[in-house]
Amino acid sequence: MGKHVIVGSGQVGKHLAAKLLARGHDVTVVTRSGSGPEGTVRVAADVADQRRLIQVTEGADALYNCVNPQYHRWLTDWPPMAASFLAAAEATGAVLVILGNLYPYGPVTGPMTEDLPLRPSSAKAAVRARMWEDALAAHRAGRVRTTEVRGSDYFGPGSTDQSYLGDRFQGPLRAGRSIALPYPADVPHSWTYLPDVAEALVVAGTDERAWGRPWHVPTSDPLSFREVGARMAALLGRPAPRITRIPWALVRAAGLFSPMLGELGHTRYQFTEPFVLDSSAFQRTFGVAPTPMEDALKATLDG
Repeated sequence: MGKHVIVGSGQVGKHLAAKLLARGHDVTVVTRSGSGPEGTVRVAADVADQRRLIQVTEGADALYNCVNPQYHRWLTDWPPMAASFLAAAEATGAVLVILGNLYPYGPVTGPMTEDLPLRPSSAKAAVRARMWEDALAAHRAGRVRTTEVRGSDYFGPGSTDQSYLGDRFQGPLRAGRSIALPYPADVPHSWTYLPDVAEALVVAGTDERAWGRPWHVPTSDPLSFREVGARMAALLGRPAPRITRIPWALVRAAGLFSPMLGELGHTRYQFTEPFVLDSSAFQRTFGVAPTPMEDALKATLDG
């Protein structure tokens, strides 16, 4: 058993800590406030403080980047934090496991695989692409050992209020009201289950076959918003919900007053055309399959 340092205790960090603890590892959780799950060593630190992060990571087998600054602050907050993670991994020898996303691929045609070129279509996506490129260059130079784990939109127990399948989707469904969306209801979309994200991170931090390349989290076949709504409703014993469309012009106008809504335009392409994640490489290499969708949706509703 070893020491594992998780930076961030949000929707992914909590699941990851629980899985590592269950395997008998010593787990340190780093957040700005010093909060974290029971059973972990909780440390308050500024992630951008390289000296402090190096100190916390000493003796660790793996360092997990599960932190996520507010979306509208990515351009300013990510670069110093990413530099700090690389410095800590290089100074301590801990494997750097980065929780990435699919933004750096940009708009694509067909299922996304890990060998796609990174063609970010926005400045924020470019920041995430640069983070991986810098980490991979350091790995190839022998300075660090690293990997990146990428999933699609998250859902599951403990998901944040930003989850597309969270309270904003489930609330109207449970109440028998129509669900209003800013995107088409019938476009296939991959959804990644939070416990599967955590499981993939555990594998990435403990299996050397994962190092030196990115991986996609085991993810079930894509479902449209309408299909997800119908399946959730069936699990609740309710009829399929009615889904309505919010005019995009209204979303854009609201974005003038809300930073989060203002950023939706950067990722709109992910919902107007099929957005399909291929995770077969991870499943084939490590023998890990995604949680069956019915089980994942039931746990999401129960959670």
